Amino acid sequence: MANYTIEEKDSFTVLGIGTELKSHYTDYAGINKEKADFWSAVEQDGRLDTLKSIAANNYIFAVNEAVNNKMMYYAGVMTEASLPEASRIIQFPKGEYLVVKGEAKTSEELSNTLAGIAFGQVLPEVKDFAYVGGPNATVEMGQRNDHVFGEMWIPVVRK
Repeated sequence: MANYTIEEKDSFTVLGIGTELKSHYTDYAGINKEKADFWSAVEQDGRLDTLKSIAANNYIFAVNEAVNNKMMYYAGVMTEASLPEASRIIQFPKGEYLVVKGEAKTSEELSNTLAGIAFGQVLPEVKDFAYVGGPNATVEMGQRNDHVFGEMWIPVVRK
């Protein structure tokens, strides 16, 4: 089984700039392309740098959240500040989180790999915990040896 931990986290807030994902939720290639296009856009137009400038730490969040029956995806940071271009304040609840750690060559590869491990391997195999919805995120924490490292945080409840 993949390496994971269950960690208690205090509630926290992520300020995000988002987009609605239009691909069917089982169309992983379509979803991944939409996410990659979105990241490219927020990096090129400066919105990601603006978010980073008000961040409380160096973490960059890629957040998945269902909002009003829409599949939403956000680039975000932990902050108490606000920005006019930000589209959502995302509340993560206090509680237990499934945490999967990893590293990859790119941010996109890190996000895809961690999500695949968390949702494809760990969650189907753990018997004591369940994901019952709510926002989840890939958290890019830094770089070392030409790789990006980070974690996937998924709120879970005990069964």
